[in-house]
Amino acid sequence: MSGSTRDLAHPDAAALELTGVLFALSDPARLELVRRLAAAGSLEVAECQPDSGPIPKSTLSHHLKILREAGVVRNVPQGRRRALTLRREDLESRFPGLLDAVL
Repeated sequence: MSGSTRDLAHPDAAALELTGVLFALSDPARLELVRRLAAAGSLEVAECQPDSGPIPKSTLSHHLKILREAGVVRNVPQGRRRALTLRREDLESRFPGLLDAVL
């Protein structure tokens, strides 16, 4: 993992573990977020509230952390905001077909 004060740590593609990815995708709120990312390509963190209604900021942060640490999403700074992207290529190279099967 690499990181700085502005950048969050993300695991290398080779370090992704199936159990971690499956755990991250096992929560309905996180799975819905991944589905939205798959459809949109990229979202700002501020756009990540679920359609079912707002959740506390701390809960959203926790979900994003679980997804990032499992290697499912990339969270990168863009000016004063952060953008989320799905690490589709990394997941596909490590676990072929998994993301399509889950989504």
